Amino acid sequence: MENNKIHILVVDDDDRIRSLLKDYLSENEYIVSTAENADQAKTKLNYLKFDILILDVMMPGQNGYELTKEIKKKIQVPIILLTAKGEVENRIKGLELGADDYIGKPFEPKELLLRIKNVIKSKNKIDLNSKYYVGKAIIDLNKMIIDLEKKIFKINSSEKKILIEMLSSPGRTYSREEIGAISGIGQERSIDVMITRLRQKIEINPRNPKYLQTIRGSGYVLWIE
Repeated sequence: MENNKIHILVVDDDDRIRSLLKDYLSENEYIVSTAENADQAKTKLNYLKFDILILDVMMPGQNGYELTKEIKKKIQVPIILLTAKGEVENRIKGLELGADDYIGKPFEPKELLLRIKNVIKSKNKIDLNSKYYVGKAIIDLNKMIIDLEKKIFKINSSEKKILIEMLSSPGRTYSREEIGAISGIGQERSIDVMITRLRQKIEINPRNPKYLQTIRGSGYVLWIE
């Protein structure tokens, strides 16, 4: 997932911290929204989709722990808590409530950036033992097969590599150069042939693909319903 497609919500009652984090994360090509309390955060969550939340624990009204617990009951969005340093028990409490990570105040923005990247990478990691559904196709990366309406297709190692990447970031457009680097295929023509073969294994109508599509002038994208 590219940084400029990742939307972060920063929730903190400290104007200075909100402004600092918005500027710093925006400079690193993330989309950043902010809220100064839990009520504002919940209003934004009702109307916008966020990829990760940064929540301050000590806020007036509903605190970060209570907000984490409420959010995790409704949606599975990664959450990083901002906590006071030395509050080990409170950090454990946050993790028990479903937070994905925490960072103690005061902190270096660069450290928070690294934690954001690690949490997103962890959430996007593909489980090779799970099966993935793309339309009517059932992809089994462990067995390296695709079941399309009872027809079994084998996939090779290059196809497996690009499927792992695309399944981890559905909706992201991959250039031919990226696909070549991921799959280990150098020639553009060979990349196009691989995508054509994958379509024959995934699509009901490969000539009019619904899921593995070409983005003219940009590359290829995999959509998942």
